[in-house]
Amino acid sequence: MDPISENVTTHAASQLAIDARNDTSCSRELARQLGLPLCRSDQGCGAFAYLLTWIADSGNTSEPLALRDTSGGSGDPLWVDFVAGKMGHRRHFGGGRGQPLARAMGLKGGAYPVIVDATAGLGRDGFVLASLGARVTLLERSPVMAALLADGLERARQHHETRLIIDQHLQLVNTDAAAWLRQCPPQERPDVVYLDPMYPHRSKSALVKKEMRALRAMVGDDADAPTLLAAALESATKRVVVKRPTGAPSLAGPKPSGDIASKNTRYDLYAC
Repeated sequence: MDPISENVTTHAASQLAIDARNDTSCSRELARQLGLPLCRSDQGCGAFAYLLTWIADSGNTSEPLALRDTSGGSGDPLWVDFVAGKMGHRRHFGGGRGQPLARAMGLKGGAYPVIVDATAGLGRDGFVLASLGARVTLLERSPVMAALLADGLERARQHHETRLIIDQHLQLVNTDAAAWLRQCPPQERPDVVYLDPMYPHRSKSALVKKEMRALRAMVGDDADAPTLLAAALESATKRVVVKRPTGAPSLAGPKPSGDIASKNTRYDLYAC
């Protein structure tokens, strides 16, 4: 797994700090990696909209790294958990290879495609695909999201149910996806490139809205999604899959050759 190599963008850094009220070597090292300030008091930490902190009462055996919204209100701190909660339930009861996501990727019969998830985010779809046997490379350009992902992957590696999925089917790269795809050697081109660009969320749930707001604050609006689609079409050997909300327009560029729809989501398919 590649280390986090680039500092946080100015947009995110202006409202983000590392919570060092329980000053540890971990907080100091993360601040060094991300180029973020440390806050060591309640007053100092309150000056930032978001904090990266370690959650001691999460129910995990180890403390997860989390993104906390300091504005209060509804919504828990945001961290990556591939073992329990929603992801644990989805791993066991998500529908296997019959679910729309897997069908869109071509996961049928004995097929085990090589997939690049070029907008990894919280890594949920990529992890599901890896748990179904695909080899998945997670690309995430936000150093903050990459740090949360790396932490979640490492904790999943310590659990007996998910260790092999992480070790044999997943890798994380903190990089600009369009540049990575264009520079991918011909012999390493993926079968499938998966895109899930940021899109305004219509849910009226305060919790979901808060999660999406935190994600948007870290990754931006993905205004360059059409450019990423073009790079994906140049790189994938079989297909590109773009996740869209039901009723949303397709990305600007070539028209999809087909789609697979579920209740709230549509997967636009582009044959390569």
